[in-house]
Amino acid sequence: MTRCVYVNGKFLQRRNAKVDIEDRGFNFGDAVYEVIFLNNGILVDEDEHLNRLEYSLSELSIPLPKPRRILSLLIREVVRLNRITNGFVYLQVTRGVSPRDHLIPNNITPGLVIMARSSNLIAKPSIRDGVSVITAPDLRWHRRDIKTTQLIANCLAKSDAVKAGAGEAWMVDENGFITEGSSSNAWIVTSNREILTRPPSNEILNGITRRTIIALAKEERLKLHERGFTTSEALKADEAFFTSATSLATPVTSIDGHKIGSGKVGPVTKKLQALYIKFSGFQKE
Repeated sequence: MTRCVYVNGKFLQRRNAKVDIEDRGFNFGDAVYEVIFLNNGILVDEDEHLNRLEYSLSELSIPLPKPRRILSLLIREVVRLNRITNGFVYLQVTRGVSPRDHLIPNNITPGLVIMARSSNLIAKPSIRDGVSVITAPDLRWHRRDIKTTQLIANCLAKSDAVKAGAGEAWMVDENGFITEGSSSNAWIVTSNREILTRPPSNEILNGITRRTIIALAKEERLKLHERGFTTSEALKADEAFFTSATSLATPVTSIDGHKIGSGKVGPVTKKLQALYIKFSGFQKE
């Protein structure tokens, strides 16, 4: 449970935290966010997450609410106040408060919220045992590279997946190619152990965990290609998994009811999981 949060210049008890009803993040989803994995007190890939935060803000012409050094200090203070060593930090920046109008205003002060939550992500049963996935049409806007809070299409897809007894939804574009999951990046491993994931573009969010796993796979000289793959290719894959800051590398055992490979966690997925968990525990602060 989150005990203490940071909201627009103040550390507050969660029950006392409030935002203005004319905050554009509340009215329009005019905001971006980041989620940082916290493992044994280490903020995993913190610099990369803050780099992407700056990118998302710049694409929407929202200024950084605090200098990077101050943001890092605020994040650590929220972690300390909540006495968390394992879990995640949620950071959200809104354009700010102004009278409700579709026209984007100039020169308003950005809003900043930081929360932290305790969770032993590495011990989640889904990471050990895998989950099923369903596919769904990708109905989102075409700037998915910006980590915006406009997530209603993602929420609907995720909810449909859970209603169907699955753990995630993989979204499919108009050409039959899988873009990404509702809250993750999608991967498959072919019969010749080639690892595939869609290349970064404005059609997907270039996940930080995704980037780290690509780097780790290349260090191990595993066969990896960033290219699109169709639903039919995914159904024929030997292995599949998805990645994010809170799902790490979660195996996929079935897609739309079709068993993937043996229906169990495959060797390539296990190797990537081990590499990532080792990496996340040995980063320098």
